[in-house]
Amino acid sequence: MQMNTRRKFLKSAGILTGILALNPVKAAEIVTARKKKPHKPIVLSTWKFGLEANREAWKILSEKGRALDAVEKGVRVVEDNPQERSVGYGGRPDRDGKVTLDACIMDENANIGSVASLEHIKNPVSVARAVMEKTPHVMLVGEGALKFALLEGFEKQNLLTPESEKEWKEWLKTSHYQPVVNIENHDTIGMIALDASGNLSGACTTSGMAYKMHGRVGDSPIIGAGLYVDNEIGAATATGHGEEVIRTCGTHLVVELMRNGKTPQQACEEAVKRIHRFIVQRHKNPRELQIGFIALNKHGETGAFCLQSGFNYAVHDETSNQLFDAKFLI
Repeated sequence: MQMNTRRKFLKSAGILTGILALNPVKAAEIVTARKKKPHKPIVLSTWKFGLEANREAWKILSEKGRALDAVEKGVRVVEDNPQERSVGYGGRPDRDGKVTLDACIMDENANIGSVASLEHIKNPVSVARAVMEKTPHVMLVGEGALKFALLEGFEKQNLLTPESEKEWKEWLKTSHYQPVVNIENHDTIGMIALDASGNLSGACTTSGMAYKMHGRVGDSPIIGAGLYVDNEIGAATATGHGEEVIRTCGTHLVVELMRNGKTPQQACEEAVKRIHRFIVQRHKNPRELQIGFIALNKHGETGAFCLQSGFNYAVHDETSNQLFDAKFLI
């Protein structure tokens, strides 16, 4: 044990010496960061409904519970609420009138679980956790995901509420597919947390874009796109137009930028700028899209950034549970 500790110290010292030789200012920043007392526990989540989700997660975090349990319980609050039309029960259906749900979860040990195109089960995040803990796989989809959920005792139910069904039938009159920015493509709750033990976890869950093609899957259930956690560095989750997040492996990019020395805020900003560049390169109009990232590092520092105005996020720590408007690019 002493030998391993000594090796880690020498490796760390060697890396720092190399950085010092190339960039003394950066090395000084790293030394300062290492001395900084972590701000924990802390939890943050996407959109206004994150306030309620954070409160549920905080019940676990405040009792020195595990971040993994906190994020699962937190996002379930939104999955269970039929008034939230972009997640879980009551989510807007696809163009065939079917509510299909996607979710993933990731813990501090890089254990992952995911489900996609899951019907009839209102808590896909818990099914994703069961995939993680009870199968040799990391993702189940469609009928296979439903069969697994039923075998695990999840209740089968109709997720299409009268309100969502009425909206869908109205949409069918024109079948014009142009999701409204910050409303119909405001499609996700992502939550990331740092617990009292200094461990990170995250969860992401959605009903996807309203009136999507049946079988469409966005970034939310994809590890490295909608959610990524590296317990040595930090965590990130995404919301908005999933295709663009997938194109850049968005949350993995955010975490890797933090690994390379950027703050959570700087990492989110760089990821959004890269997405914007790709959108413009493909001659698309970025104002027709929304992308938002939130990030959290091991010190409990947070960051958020989005493509255009309208994205907000909630942060809960020992002092408060607050909603913030994210800074934006355009």
